[in-house]
Amino acid sequence: MISLTKRIIPCLDVRDGVVVKGVRFEGLTAVGDPPELAVKYQEQGADEIVFLDVKASLMGDETLRAAVRKTAERLFVPLTVGGGVRSFDDVRKMLRVGADKVSVNTAAVAEPALITECAEAFGSQCVVVAIDAKKTDGGWEVHTHSGTRSSERDAVEWAKEVCELGAGEILLTSMDCDGVRSGYDIELTRSVVRAVTVPVIASGGCGTVQHIVDVLSIGEADAALAASIFHYDQYSVGDVKRTLAEKGIPVRWCC
Repeated sequence: MISLTKRIIPCLDVRDGVVVKGVRFEGLTAVGDPPELAVKYQEQGADEIVFLDVKASLMGDETLRAAVRKTAERLFVPLTVGGGVRSFDDVRKMLRVGADKVSVNTAAVAEPALITECAEAFGSQCVVVAIDAKKTDGGWEVHTHSGTRSSERDAVEWAKEVCELGAGEILLTSMDCDGVRSGYDIELTRSVVRAVTVPVIASGGCGTVQHIVDVLSIGEADAALAASIFHYDQYSVGDVKRTLAEKGIPVRWCC
């Protein structure tokens, strides 16, 4: 059996054109410039870069496009962009300014047919559905509007549905673990991975390289998204990939 390589994806949470970081979607502080950080992580061996405009779905802010355009000119790894994507036209515009993939959350929950419309027009490989999930007594509930509103949808069932609608990938974030740096929600990740047929990117909670090892092995994720450990130079992407390789987890590149 051929082992598929795992991806390491630095995440740039962007607000007003600046990369920020917070805890459980709150308490945001500035940590850097989007294009500069993206290029830095690319040079370290990042497989992809994700830009998420963390307040756009609340404020209707479109300032991310300028950063996307500037960054895309300097990147050769895939760039995924999300936040404030409310329509088919928004997806089209993001792809035109340089995004390789576009992530939708709030708009997809409000109008699931948007997923199919975009997949048919641009290809499923361009359509990433972001699922922000918060633990409940019976499982996990999908939240929208930058995590401020409950959709009352079950996260695992919603993941199945978006695959059927044409999504090519799922960006799964544990709201409970986000920014806490105590590890990914392994149970949530594994539950979604086993329920769908598309790649799942695990997000929320990374504080050490071991957390990435765990979510890619025990959690069975196809890729791990991380922010704080890279932004604060705790580890480089190369550090992470060397450790993964040493533990027998296949990676695409290791310096």
